[in-house]
Amino acid sequence: MVLSDHIARLIEEMLEEGNGQAEVRRNDLAARIGCVPSQINYVITSRFTPERGYVTESRRGGGGYIRIVRVPMTKSSYLMHFFHAIGEGMEENEAKACLKNLADAGIITPREANLAMASMTHKALEKVPAESRSAVRADIMRHVLMMLMM
Repeated sequence: MVLSDHIARLIEEMLEEGNGQAEVRRNDLAARIGCVPSQINYVITSRFTPERGYVTESRRGGGGYIRIVRVPMTKSSYLMHFFHAIGEGMEENEAKACLKNLADAGIITPREANLAMASMTHKALEKVPAESRSAVRADIMRHVLMMLMM
C-alpha cells in the first residue's frame, strides 16, 4: 500500500470513530506511521478537500492540530460547489479529477464521467486554438454541471 493511501485510511478511521470529525496532530501521526509531517499535510490538502466533502481548519503552535470535519452535501450543493470552483480555464487533468470526484460521490456514473471527459480531451479540442482550449473546457464543464442540476 502506498504511504499516502495508508495515511488517508488512518484519517478516515479517525473520522469514523469521531462521527465525522477528527483532530489530527501531524507530528504524532507522522511518528506513528514513520513519515515526515509534511506527508500528512500533503494527504490532508489533496484528499480531504471541500470538493470531496471535508472542511479543515488548523491551529498552529505546540498544541497545534488540524481538525477535519466531514460535511454531508446534497447533490445540488455538491454540483454548485464544483460549478463555482471552475475558473476562467480548466486543464484536462483538472476536468478528469472533477469528473472522478463526481463519480466517486455517486453523483454521476463512471460511464457518464467518461462520456463527459471525451468532450474535453486534448484530442477532442485539437481544432480549437491552443490558447483557448482551457477556456472552452471550462465552459463545457459548466454546461455539463448545469445539465446535472436539472
